Amino acid sequence: MDHLEELRTRVIRVVIILVVSFSLCYGLASQISEFLLIPLREALGPNGKVVFTGLLDKVLAELQISFWSCVFFASPFWFRELWLFIKPGLYEDEIRAIRPFIFVGFALFLCGVAFGYYVVFPFTFQTIMSYGVQNIEAMLSLKDYLLLASQILVFLGILFQLPNVMLILGFMGVVTKYSLRSWRRYMAVIFAVSAAILTPPDVLSMMCVWIPMMVLYEIGILAVAWIVHPYLHKKHLGS
Repeated sequence: MDHLEELRTRVIRVVIILVVSFSLCYGLASQISEFLLIPLREALGPNGKVVFTGLLDKVLAELQISFWSCVFFASPFWFRELWLFIKPGLYEDEIRAIRPFIFVGFALFLCGVAFGYYVVFPFTFQTIMSYGVQNIEAMLSLKDYLLLASQILVFLGILFQLPNVMLILGFMGVVTKYSLRSWRRYMAVIFAVSAAILTPPDVLSMMCVWIPMMVLYEIGILAVAWIVHPYLHKKHLGS
């Protein structure tokens, strides 16, 4: 019952954090939207427009942006509540083992979002605009773009967790540096198929996603080799 009461308290705090964050983000929704529109507008140039076709499109777009933004910007606070709920059920050595993954995971998420905004967006939009018939006016939906941009940034933030996931699996004994190296060719094919699905139908856009995925996989292999294996070897000798 004490644990359920603690869960109730943490849930209420998370809800309060998200509501307050949503209110703040909704007040800044126009500025956030303008920031997300910069790569698209640069790619469109003078021959393109961002429009809204429904009466409530601008309102719905700002609500969607406010939701994703509040989840992102408030993540350190609501994740802290989650951690404080889980922490009492862990041993001290487990706390020391898990804590680094939290900070690494958040840093990798930020890297994924930055990579999407500063690399993937400009390159992909320029490629799409230069593909096919030229000298025509493009009219893109504001609501559809903002929703798609938010989802892509969140997806890339999650995708950049790959090295962190590989480390966790390594400490759990599920994978080793040898098994990861033996899977390299298969993972390259899986990443290539995923990149082809997520990007426009051209090789350059596909490579723009496939190469970072392979780099992340190689970083994960090195992390398992340099961190997990020495730790497990030392632990085995100690036992």
